[in-house]
Amino acid sequence: MADKFDTAAQIVQSLPKDGPVQPTVEDKLLFYGWYKSVKVGAVDHTRPRLMDFEGKAKWDAWNAAQTTPTNECKRLYVQKLIAILEASDSEEAKKYLAQLK
Repeated sequence: MADKFDTAAQIVQSLPKDGPVQPTVEDKLLFYGWYKSVKVGAVDHTRPRLMDFEGKAKWDAWNAAQTTPTNECKRLYVQKLIAILEASDSEEAKKYLAQLK
């Protein structure tokens, strides 16, 4: 699972902002929370201040994922990316799917 997780993380981080595969904001936050939980572990700082909306959303996603076991975070990350790629009919998505299966 570790190899698939690393591959999936590379794919998510390399997706062009204007490309054919576009995770939703909610999906991106899920990816962020699972990734941080795997790579860092528990949240290591306080929740950002009132006007930092993006920082708060990321902190909340990470905080929600921190109680999920590491292997489960990896599995969920890969599973979510596969679902997003399967929903896209682009050649780029098919290329990424081949890397994950």
